[in-house]
Amino acid sequence: MNAFPLTPAQQKQQLEMFEYLEREMAQAGGAVPFQRYMEIALYAPGLGYYVAGASKFGPSGDFVTAPHISPLFSQALANQCAQVLERVAGGSILEFGAGTGIMVADILLRLEQLESLPAQYLILELSPDLRERQARTIENKAPHFLSRVRWLDELPEGFRGVMLANEVLDAMPVHRFRKGADGGVEALWVSLANGRLSEQWRSASAEVAEAVGEIESELGELAEGYVSELNLALRPWLASLAHGLEAGVLLLIDYGHERRTYYHPQRSMGTLRCHFRHQAVGDPLQLPGLQDITAHVDFSAVAQAGRAAGLELLGYDNQANFLLGCGIDRLLAESGPAHYPELAQGIKQLLLPGGMGESFKVMGLGKGFAGDLAGFRGWESGR
Repeated sequence: MNAFPLTPAQQKQQLEMFEYLEREMAQAGGAVPFQRYMEIALYAPGLGYYVAGASKFGPSGDFVTAPHISPLFSQALANQCAQVLERVAGGSILEFGAGTGIMVADILLRLEQLESLPAQYLILELSPDLRERQARTIENKAPHFLSRVRWLDELPEGFRGVMLANEVLDAMPVHRFRKGADGGVEALWVSLANGRLSEQWRSASAEVAEAVGEIESELGELAEGYVSELNLALRPWLASLAHGLEAGVLLLIDYGHERRTYYHPQRSMGTLRCHFRHQAVGDPLQLPGLQDITAHVDFSAVAQAGRAAGLELLGYDNQANFLLGCGIDRLLAESGPAHYPELAQGIKQLLLPGGMGESFKVMGLGKGFAGDLAGFRGWESGR
């Protein structure tokens, strides 16, 4: 039984989601890997968390992202975009999953000030509902840019410019694994019986076992009962981006760790977490389609997958250092006394270790791009 009271619309969505899961599991022999369950819960057509019509972002949703905390986040990011666009002699911006569209509007308004507007601002968005919301936001906040924005259904070919992925990697479906008593690797599966979802641990596939073996060869053997996650979709996803990127930079912003920290012995229950109405939910099998399910990002795996795809690692740092490198402190100073107190409060959340400053990381990957990036000043010497 759910601990949260649901509206009639949410109850209907839950019923339809369970019917969808039941059909999917029946076709798969009674159960599906956790990765597939997470994919359905987040992205099932019309029912998944990110494609159904409920509000996800802001105070009325389930979580708040950096662009909603302060417009200075997007403006600082725009400063970095301007540098890249200048280096590649023009080009466009491509954002993956643009949320409410507030970052789109704020970036374009800042680039207008810098006289560095992109040829187009492209958005790859799976949710029809969010596409409509993004269009409304841009029309309300920066209507003269609406004709410059275009929504895509697939990756473009021969792209030049900047690709942006803010809190995208954490929403990619992951495999959950566990080290068994015999030293083998087990994978989590999900089944449905009598209207209830339940977990099953089974022997891991060769792909999952091999990936865990690579982690252990680098860090040492994991303890019996150790549970964590693997994002095996990283390599094909980055390979597809690299294929479509002719020249430019991919900026990835998300909460996560380097591998040694991600798979630290003390983090023995993994990083998976769920949110519903700004509350943490401990069970990923509760409220499928209604709650957000995420996992932290292994940025070592991102760098490896990027290199394998032919991309160059241009920089990696925490969000605080990146935003300072992009001039967020100067943007605050230029804001004027009327807006300074409110903006200063937002900056604290973005920069301080107790907020997002340390837990969120930024990685830059590039192709056909020469020179340093402003957001990663000092990264070369610290690499």
